[in-house]
Amino acid sequence: MQAHDPQRDGRAAAHVGGAEAQPSGTSARRRRTTITLGLLRAVATSALLVVLYYVLPLDRESAGHLASVLIVGLVVFVALAYWEIRAIVRSTFPGIRGVQALATLVPFFLLLFASTYFMLSSQAPETFSEPLTRSDALYFTITTFATVGFGDVVPRSEAVRLLVSGQVLLDLVILGLGIRVIIGAVKKGRTGAA
Repeated sequence: MQAHDPQRDGRAAAHVGGAEAQPSGTSARRRRTTITLGLLRAVATSALLVVLYYVLPLDRESAGHLASVLIVGLVVFVALAYWEIRAIVRSTFPGIRGVQALATLVPFFLLLFASTYFMLSSQAPETFSEPLTRSDALYFTITTFATVGFGDVVPRSEAVRLLVSGQVLLDLVILGLGIRVIIGAVKKGRTGAA
């Protein structure tokens, strides 16, 4: 027999008609404050990641170091995703926590690849159809992620084409499986089935 968990019962009662209602004992004002602070945290996290992208000295890395940075970055991304999913499930407001997770994970992923493309272009400008600035690299990464690829910036070397192909495959995983996992974590957090 399962022990009675008042917090879980409160969270389960909070889920009404697919929307997050007030958990027991939480005032409407506190709920609005929590939502506002959660959204501000999401915006601040995204902004901080973009600022770091523009201020970090990315053009000083060696080619050998570049591959290890990308691999470590992807491992950090997976660990961060795992931590965010657990935080969503345990959160009193899993919907807000899910938005925060997306505001961290998606920019982190995009900026990781944008950094890689910028560093590649800095080391060997001929790898793309034109030398990439940080903004160009971010633009290329976002158009690739969004699968619109306008064709104005294209990879020229075989190795970079393979890297971009790898990003496209990871994009599909994130768009398909990643968002589904986050939505599942939000649902699990709302029902309290931790």
